Amino acid sequence: MHPTAAAFVDAAETTYGFAPDVHEFEEGTKTAADAAEAIGCDVAQIASSIVLVADGAVVVVVTSGANRVEESLIGEYLDAGDVRMAEPTEAKAATGWSIGGVPPICHDESVPVLFDETLLGYETVWAAAGTPDAVWPVEPDALVEMADATVMAVS
Repeated sequence: MHPTAAAFVDAAETTYGFAPDVHEFEEGTKTAADAAEAIGCDVAQIASSIVLVADGAVVVVVTSGANRVEESLIGEYLDAGDVRMAEPTEAKAATGWSIGGVPPICHDESVPVLFDETLLGYETVWAAAGTPDAVWPVEPDALVEMADATVMAVS
């Protein structure tokens, strides 16, 4: 296992008391479509962690791979006038993970997590496990609880 994916497993064990079942794919899972193809699931089952900055504060939005986050909805919910994609350095500093491998849990800083309501329609979703080549399956309800996420329409 890649050392960064192993660090994610260690963090999950320490914080939540379980070891995620990490799957690594040589062909990569950088995009939701790539991940769905590698896993053999619907692209809508990919729980992509998108790191945004809202009025200077980092927020993680976990969205279905079939959806595109609407920054205006995030701004309305957070009462933020300026919402944008995080720069790679901002994402890494707040979450501890690089863009493309940011998991929805186990962040270095306590950041708000917003969760795409459409993911709740699946028994299992697949989320990044610290690298662009590693993912893990999880029940959406369990993920919402672990991430202390707010479920909402994000697209």
